[in-house]
Amino acid sequence: MKDIIAVDNLVKRYGDMIALDHFSLNIAPGEVFGLLGPNGSGKTTAINCMLQLLTYDKGTIRLFGENMGPARYDLKRKIGIVPQNVAVFEELTVRQNIDYFCALYVNDKMKRADLVEEAIAFVGLEDYTKFRPRKLSGGLLRRLNIACGIAHKPELIFFDEPTVAVDPQSRNAILEGIQRLNEQGSTVVYTSHYMEEVEEICTRIMIMDQGHALATGTNDELKAMIGTGERIRIEVDAVDDAVLATLHALPTVIDAAFDGTTLEARCGNGMHNVADVLGALATHGVATGRIYAEPPTLNDVFLEITGKELRD
Repeated sequence: MKDIIAVDNLVKRYGDMIALDHFSLNIAPGEVFGLLGPNGSGKTTAINCMLQLLTYDKGTIRLFGENMGPARYDLKRKIGIVPQNVAVFEELTVRQNIDYFCALYVNDKMKRADLVEEAIAFVGLEDYTKFRPRKLSGGLLRRLNIACGIAHKPELIFFDEPTVAVDPQSRNAILEGIQRLNEQGSTVVYTSHYMEEVEEICTRIMIMDQGHALATGTNDELKAMIGTGERIRIEVDAVDDAVLATLHALPTVIDAAFDGTTLEARCGNGMHNVADVLGALATHGVATGRIYAEPPTLNDVFLEITGKELRD
């Protein structure tokens, strides 16, 4: 099987508004695929169409090499969903919630009992199995949400912003859990507003907006698509307008600014950006302190490609 997800020319309209505009997507088995876009870009609509939770106007969707349809329960049993909004039952305990969602896919009670215990251990909820959701912290509640979505050991898992509003420790636990699921054979589709998470765990990334894909590639491939290179910060005592003019005249310097203690130069792609900037400072006799050079981030890519801030 070449692709676990193959979406071709998908069109979805809400009245006069086009939510998906001939959207196409291919994900190979074993990937952790990051799906990024501003609010309203079409991410959730695309996922809901793939899951057949929404009808669509045009296009084809194939999952696991077969045409996906509302009644393809054989395919849906292979899928796990961890939604952004926690979806559990307040009247059930942690164990009962996981067992309920697992029962939607697994009828055998003995097999299901083992899967539930595995899911509890996987997300680290062994000490909370008799708790009801309202007694859990935000981080533990997110872990329960994940356990409910993965207990049946799906081959394909959709994670929709699973780390929203959780503490750093829980966030690390969730990200490590996703990587373990991938190592155990699950293909993952991951959406997030946290660029550093996507850079950390995703093997390939798509940036979309206005219902269609703008760019797709690995983290390094996406960074190579943009004009922004290193961001250089240098501690200096003083910089005048003549120094800034010299820096702006350098071929690879996009912008340079001084805040009173630190000079920041934003550069394009170049082999000797730091040396060029230091050379320009030396010609003006500017003494330098500590130097920091940072490569472009995924957030830089996102802003340059979409022209928009990625907000929660």
